Amino acid sequence: MNVNVIGAGLAGCEAAYQLSKRGIGVNLYEMKPEKKSPAHHSDGFAELVCSNSLKADRVNSAAGLLKEEMRRLDSILLRAADKARVPAGGALAVDRHIFSQLVTDEIKSNPLINIIGGEVLEIPDGVTIIATGPLTSDGFADTIYKRFGGGLSFFDAAAPIVTLESIDMDRAFFESRYGKGDGTDYLNCPMNKAEYEVFYEALVNAERAPVHSFDVRDPKVYEGCMPIEVMAQRGHDTIRFGPMKPVGLTDPRTGHRPWAVLQLRKENSAGTMYNLVGFQTNLKFPEQKRVFGLIPALKNAEFVRYGVMHRNTFLNSPKVLNSDFSTKVNPEILFGGLIPGVEGYLESASSGMIAGINAAGRVLGYPSVLLPETTMLGCLSRYVADDSVKDFQPMGANFGILPELENRPRDKRERGHAYADRSLADLDTYLESVNLK
Repeated sequence: MNVNVIGAGLAGCEAAYQLSKRGIGVNLYEMKPEKKSPAHHSDGFAELVCSNSLKADRVNSAAGLLKEEMRRLDSILLRAADKARVPAGGALAVDRHIFSQLVTDEIKSNPLINIIGGEVLEIPDGVTIIATGPLTSDGFADTIYKRFGGGLSFFDAAAPIVTLESIDMDRAFFESRYGKGDGTDYLNCPMNKAEYEVFYEALVNAERAPVHSFDVRDPKVYEGCMPIEVMAQRGHDTIRFGPMKPVGLTDPRTGHRPWAVLQLRKENSAGTMYNLVGFQTNLKFPEQKRVFGLIPALKNAEFVRYGVMHRNTFLNSPKVLNSDFSTKVNPEILFGGLIPGVEGYLESASSGMIAGINAAGRVLGYPSVLLPETTMLGCLSRYVADDSVKDFQPMGANFGILPELENRPRDKRERGHAYADRSLADLDTYLESVNLK
């Protein structure tokens, strides 16, 4: 019996892989290339839409701990990410084309995974994982809403990408904050106070692109990926204490810390394209070129991709899901990805991984896998099913959702290591007890 997986994004690919490694056939449905959402550009699987960064890689960070837990569960995506890595200081960032191609090739070459093209409008019979992501097509979204009693949505945004050769290197410099990385991980575009004032006024008064009728359910802008122009309207110096903070950097032209800095990060392994870090935007395309061109280093920048805003859809999961990502009305239907209400690339992938493992359990007859609450994966799984949560919103990996430590170190780094040590020890013990190692 084949398990159905709808969507070949991060979560769908992780779910399909976890099923196949347990000897279970998969029908993997993917609407690309026949149909794409407003935010998708490539035909490949596991496309990274918003950014090419998978966040911090050190195990004593919440994001790094999540990565290590996933590695111990044999994540196909992290294997690809390690091969497609580009320099990013303490973060794991990837060449998104190479990353997608590696995942696509492995999934398509797997003899147990049957790829079925075209848009899905109805939920198929049998064990099924819905991993259509936050950009679920309107037709299938309506099916989900009708079947499971409604959902929620918010707007998300992606940042522009420029070519390296078009950047004025006389007004830019390579350096990572506080000397992290090898010194060339980030390309910095500094501004003095007068330059920042001109840029700020143009930014908050720039013309935004209309938000089309992706959704009529009163969507909101999500805090974790807020457009730079929306953030700027919160206060004159808000972005100087956010994505444009100059701390930890010294402009070699002046010998001093700049007033504000835009950091650029490699978009591809060749280093020919750079992503504007933290500059997710919904400005009209000509406005992006005009306003971001007021940053001196980007005066003549060539944009190979402009920023876009798109709808992200997620369930009111506490009313719909169990902690194993199965639905309360039918345990043979599971959800994975961002749509259950987790936030972040790898959080999305990890929910697909757990959904895949538990879908395999439906076929092979073993009970649901629910990882210890001391693990990041275990906490996120419980969060989406916690009906005590009021005003449910997507949640990313963070130490705040983990149970408190018995002897909590005062030092932040030591505290991170203590969380990680406890999590990984409990995870290994659990995986051995259920024979999942």
